Amino acid sequence: MASPQAVLDRFADDVPYAPLADSFRSFDRPAGDEPLSMLATATAATDGGSATTSVVETVEETFLERGEVTSFSDVADLEPDDERLHEVFHADRKRRVFCEVAHVLANRPERSDIEALCSWAAEADVYRYDLDPVGDVSGVGPTSFQYLRQLAGIDTARPNAALESLLKSVAHESETAVVETSEPLRTLASCEWLSLTTTYRPLEIDRLAWWLEASDDKRARAVDPALE
Repeated sequence: MASPQAVLDRFADDVPYAPLADSFRSFDRPAGDEPLSMLATATAATDGGSATTSVVETVEETFLERGEVTSFSDVADLEPDDERLHEVFHADRKRRVFCEVAHVLANRPERSDIEALCSWAAEADVYRYDLDPVGDVSGVGPTSFQYLRQLAGIDTARPNAALESLLKSVAHESETAVVETSEPLRTLASCEWLSLTTTYRPLEIDRLAWWLEASDDKRARAVDPALE
């Protein structure tokens, strides 16, 4: 019977999980450290989508370059049916989520949007996400909640299908009863347990899980963003 460490080591062989995790912590992602782009990226993923680069480009062209909407407070003042929001998100639910989360972050005490987002992400407790003002927004679940925290530089994981699949493999091959994936928060707790009992950080396990499920094209773009 293999240990969880041995199972993860086998899956991680030749996978650039550490650089992929570092790209989140250093804001070396398509959204960079631009708060509106970070929020738009997380919003786009609330239905499982992953058109990261196209969303970031649209936010830049529609909002930032025009200079009309450049902050969380500007977005919070928009109506969900605003034409500019339609250019970024076709779905009404995403436009609403984008505006409502922007409203929450705009009302924080920090001096700048990036400080507000990063401070929220550092303080947020995913296990009580439904009591958090961001998590309380309809359409924001544990996965999108965690994705926004990741984009804000937090070393954490997303309880999505890719992570669940990897953890199930670890549980099966190591016969570890502690690993549980029956619901998102248990999946996340299991990932955190693995991070405490192996050499892998939560975000590294998350990126390993993503890599194992990703297409060759997505892998190539993740390693070399210039291919976008």
